[in-house]
Amino acid sequence: MWKIGISVSDKVLEGAGFYEECRDAGIGALELSLPGREVEHFDFEKAVRDAAAFGIEVWSVHLPFAPFSEIDPSSLSERLRKLTVRRHVKVIRKAAEAGIRHFVVHASAEPIEIPDRRARMEQARKSLRTLAETAAEYDAVVCVEDLPRSCLGRSSYDILELLKADERLRCCFDTNHLLGEYIPDFIRKVGPKIVTTHVSDYDFWNERHMLPGEGKIDWKELYETLKETGYEGPWLYEVGPKAEWCVVRGRDLTPADYAKNANEIFQGKAPTPIGHMIENITFWRP
Repeated sequence: MWKIGISVSDKVLEGAGFYEECRDAGIGALELSLPGREVEHFDFEKAVRDAAAFGIEVWSVHLPFAPFSEIDPSSLSERLRKLTVRRHVKVIRKAAEAGIRHFVVHASAEPIEIPDRRARMEQARKSLRTLAETAAEYDAVVCVEDLPRSCLGRSSYDILELLKADERLRCCFDTNHLLGEYIPDFIRKVGPKIVTTHVSDYDFWNERHMLPGEGKIDWKELYETLKETGYEGPWLYEVGPKAEWCVVRGRDLTPADYAKNANEIFQGKAPTPIGHMIENITFWRP
């Protein structure tokens, strides 16, 4: 149905035979998710060229979001907010010049206290407006990601309020971040604004970034609802090859695992878990 993609770091790209494994498995898209300082000096042109040699598209770049003390588009400190925007603009320009056209951004750091949410939302919209204007110079798009806990973007209401900053903004739908809203409701409300995804599973208690089938999401329902909206972007996994602390898995994931998982979901089947979630987790561990 959709191109299958995975989010990767620069370390994964350095692995011997990585692109060939992706091609052979049917992975057609990559998102580059790199540490804050490293992304500013990353050779995007080489990554695009290397991937293209195997018929793979570098679909997106995840703009840096940590550490929170250094990166926060919603900061009430104008100095930090403007510094964050300058850093993001630098990455957008460099990656867009290499041909990458989608940029995923977190609208805020956290925690955010309730009395500060309105002011933080206004700060975030100012930042997003600048990023959208920069991306538009390259016919590229900034995709605001839904986020968990106290972050801005934790509901369809939040996302739609953030997207009002500029009509060119779009949404990256992270399947494991919604903690207070029914997933199909979010998809239907945000609808055509969703142009890319971060696919992973969770327990509805907190984000977990498990492989689909290892958590509690109803994948058939999610998939069918996303289809109803006319979604045309990639089905892009944000699940690392090594198991998260909350998952027991006997081995690292391979590109073939992501492709098999996606194709099971596309066929209306329950995805086959490779590992399993540790039972009775009721807390968040960073």
